[in-house]
Amino acid sequence: MTTIGSLTTRLQRVPLTRPWAADVTSVGVVATHVVRSDGSEGWGFSWSPQIGAPAVQALLEHDIAPASVGRSAVPGEAWQGLWEHLHEAGGGGLTTIALAGLDLALWDAEARSAGTSVSHLLGRRRERVRGYGSGVNLHYPLDELLAQVQRWIEAGFDAVKIKVGRPDLAEDVDRVAAVRALLGPHRSLMIDANQRWDLERATASVDALARFDLAWIEEPLRADDLDGHTELARRIDVPLALGENLHTVHRFGDFLRAGAAQVVQPNIVRVGGITPFLRIAELAAAHGAALHPHLLPELSGQVALALPDTAHEVLVEDVEDAGFGALGALVDPAPVTISGGYLTENEHFGLGMRFAPLLTDDPTRTDRPHTGDPHTDDPHTDDPLTAGKAPS
Repeated sequence: MTTIGSLTTRLQRVPLTRPWAADVTSVGVVATHVVRSDGSEGWGFSWSPQIGAPAVQALLEHDIAPASVGRSAVPGEAWQGLWEHLHEAGGGGLTTIALAGLDLALWDAEARSAGTSVSHLLGRRRERVRGYGSGVNLHYPLDELLAQVQRWIEAGFDAVKIKVGRPDLAEDVDRVAAVRALLGPHRSLMIDANQRWDLERATASVDALARFDLAWIEEPLRADDLDGHTELARRIDVPLALGENLHTVHRFGDFLRAGAAQVVQPNIVRVGGITPFLRIAELAAAHGAALHPHLLPELSGQVALALPDTAHEVLVEDVEDAGFGALGALVDPAPVTISGGYLTENEHFGLGMRFAPLLTDDPTRTDRPHTGDPHTDDPHTDDPLTAGKAPS
């Protein structure tokens, strides 16, 4: 049996070219590297935009790495046992985010060992998936929001998502009305409240905004409020979407069985990797719910290419100026391209997502410092997290 030989990590922050808020100018990434007993290598990552990345790395280094060595390196086989091992620290959240770092690296290693991509390893079923334009734009003035929507239209997207939740509901109405007018009647419009409302405010807001032909309202309440979402679903006709802040297949099951979500949006990293994401996708299909992965199109797009057909077309979220390739965070060219409103895969091995260390003099960073030496500053040199060779 091929087993896990070692797991190492590197913590870094990737600067955003378009800040998500005044205090959100970068996202945290824990790059991971696994070596199997047969010598094969794989690269993955964990991700937590603003809060918790050092804690994720600590779980990987102190708890997951020692517990994983000697377990099966076949993707998916070690996941349940490791999740149970970590359960004392919580069933989801930091624990599942950390587990994704290992899970993704194991899928990457398996595909690289086979000389193929993860989508082919999973069984690719389609050559492209439709994307939708998305942005962290609640703080944008209206003219800037409309300029962003216009860029999405020109980029070929026929569906877009904007943030709502201004203190004055009238502002939300004006902004959504203006975006709908710009989009016209044939493009889809989704809105995302990012958990800003209580039940009564959500009911009133959706009643006021529903006339703009909304494809869904996302996270209107606190994400873990099962009873509230169940009641809201009874009160409104707009489909409820949530899942980016649910972390286990068990929690997705709770919401689906209660009729509290018609659209589920699991984040592949937050749920623990590809292994549990596939189980959640099966669960969504069994309940007749649409599934649209949350963020990370360079990862989620590859998996979406291999998902079984259901009654609902899968959509991939493309947040403007947030792709790791566009941010210069990857060693290799981005594994996917989004053009004309669709995501397609570029030729690569594994996941094709090895993170290049950022060169910095900041002593608080845990990635490689900038020494001024052209050899030691080469992010590809002597760094197991980036130095592997793709099979020829």
